[in-house]
Amino acid sequence: MPTRSDITYFGAGPALLPTDVLEDASQALLNYRDTGLGIAEHSHRSEIATTIINEAKADLSSYLDIPDDYEILFMQGGGSGEFSAMAYNLVGAWVARKHKELGPDDSSMQELKLAVKNLKIDYIITGGWSQKAAAEAERLFGSEHVNIVADSRELNDGKFGAIPEERTWNLSEDAAMVYYCDNETVDGVEFPRFPKSLEPSHHQPIVVADMSSNILSRKIPIQNFSAIFFGAQKNLGCTGITVVVIKKNLLPQPSAALMKQLALPLPPRILEFETIAKSNSLYNTLSIFDVYIAGRVLKKLLQQYPDKVQGQQAVSELKAQLIYTALEARPDVYKVVPDKTVRSRMNICFRIEGGDAVEETFLQQGVTLGLTGLRGHRDVRGIRASNYNSVPLEGAKKLASFIRTFASQEGN
Repeated sequence: MPTRSDITYFGAGPALLPTDVLEDASQALLNYRDTGLGIAEHSHRSEIATTIINEAKADLSSYLDIPDDYEILFMQGGGSGEFSAMAYNLVGAWVARKHKELGPDDSSMQELKLAVKNLKIDYIITGGWSQKAAAEAERLFGSEHVNIVADSRELNDGKFGAIPEERTWNLSEDAAMVYYCDNETVDGVEFPRFPKSLEPSHHQPIVVADMSSNILSRKIPIQNFSAIFFGAQKNLGCTGITVVVIKKNLLPQPSAALMKQLALPLPPRILEFETIAKSNSLYNTLSIFDVYIAGRVLKKLLQQYPDKVQGQQAVSELKAQLIYTALEARPDVYKVVPDKTVRSRMNICFRIEGGDAVEETFLQQGVTLGLTGLRGHRDVRGIRASNYNSVPLEGAKKLASFIRTFASQEGN
């Protein structure tokens, strides 16, 4: 029977958590700081809960260098919930901005209604998650308000695995937001850098990014984003909370009456960022235990890397390089799925010559070596090594060694 130390887990999420964080959390779950109650039993309105939330926010700000004009929210509903929340809130912010520009009189209301007819929400589709985000916006607002800036399937024989060149993008002039997924877990596609065409200029676009699967793994130009969001279950903690980092000036929402006049949908209160911010993420019962685990992960990262996220970035890039180098050394056996220019450091997707049967042998042999969680997503199959922060360097080396050994067996 394997022990925890025998296993290197490459699952795509929920992901591996540091053992010392889990050991600390298990004690906190039974008796938090000698209070006689476990952390999950303390009220979310207690001073204990407030301290845990505030420390996690401060440590996240420190680790990622988040400026003071951004708000950090702990929410529920996962990344999929944020597909709805981002569209609701940033359309609301767009309406509030337009209403202020035009003024409150009756003639201005007619102008506002005309402006709403041209409302656009922009989506750059590079994988399954950005595709789902765009589909949700269409469901909520109608296809006439959703602009597909680019779709990588159009240049890749109907499949994901590339990012269209920016010169081909069809950006709207005054979009409520421009959304993209920074790292697509299913297809192993990651934006190598912030897109040049979205960089701040005289008219700064409202840029939103889903960073669920690569957050905390590299430095982010936060000031270029209006908002980012990420589920905790990859690099931050366990399933149960979703983090939103958003510019404070985008929080105010128009009145419900105005949105109804404009025939635009209203978000549920639980998805309204302004409401969540005013209550310090405690509008409803938040899982303080999940925030606590995220906080412990952040404290560990800050202790481990004096240079903060740059330190983790160097390790992440080294681990990915080790694995990709082993795969590239045997092109007769392995085929890396995405284009080389957009290969993910977090989700390394590849196929093995010989198809499903050979890949099943690879997976089984990996398990005997303690290399688990390598099966690809059910929609695309193949092999996927999710190289999240908690995968140790030695684990990446072990996988690279196995990749070489297996190739020797198959390719002779």
